[in-house]
Amino acid sequence: MTGHAGYSTTSQMLDLAIIIVNFNTCDYLRNCLTSIYDSRGDFSFDVCVVDNASSDGSADMVRAEFPQARLIESPVNGGFSYANNLGLSAYGFGALTERAQTDTDSSSPGESSGTPGYALLLNPDTLLPPEGLAMMLSFMVDHPDAGVAGPKLVLEDGSLDLACRRSFPTPQVAMYRMMGLSKLFPRHPRFGRYNLTYLDPDQVAQVDSVINAFMLVKSETIQQVGLLDEDFFMYGEDLDWAYRITQAG
Repeated sequence: MTGHAGYSTTSQMLDLAIIIVNFNTCDYLRNCLTSIYDSRGDFSFDVCVVDNASSDGSADMVRAEFPQARLIESPVNGGFSYANNLGLSAYGFGALTERAQTDTDSSSPGESSGTPGYALLLNPDTLLPPEGLAMMLSFMVDHPDAGVAGPKLVLEDGSLDLACRRSFPTPQVAMYRMMGLSKLFPRHPRFGRYNLTYLDPDQVAQVDSVINAFMLVKSETIQQVGLLDEDFFMYGEDLDWAYRITQAG
């Protein structure tokens, strides 16, 4: 069945919880939310905006223009990981992680605990195509071994956002980047590993990390590895999470 994706403000089981951390990006956030609610597909979702003590009226805009969205107003700017964890915990992912220490039930965490099947970390400066969420969720269903997925991301000029897929920053990978070899030989499988520029961006590939601008994560994954590390105020938290997820298999 194809139609407008259903957002829910009730206690019904959700397929997807979308977490958007906002800090003084009111106009971007408005456009992002508009694109989300224009999504199409046979799935249910809920949106949580976590506002990190903005001073530009972002929270008032969400209340006035998107009353269907959940809004968490943090009194302080605690950082990106802190705010995402507030949103994830609002949907029970934090409790899911704690329960994993003693839970031996092998059923899907989303089914057994009431948490959504997937969580999406989404930046407020992103715009989604109408079928984007449905396609990404379908990908996850078709690839049960994938704990995290990200899409091809393009910039406003249509060029690829190179940060959308990365290798872990090992000393060797970092050295090639600092020496400029990754720019000189972007198609080389060794020298182009930092942003995996040797891969075809229009083909599916296994990567070490996707960027948290759009990071779709299974609830089972969060159950195994826990929430984001709040020692990272901003930048690096997605790499750390991806590394922990990889270590968990």
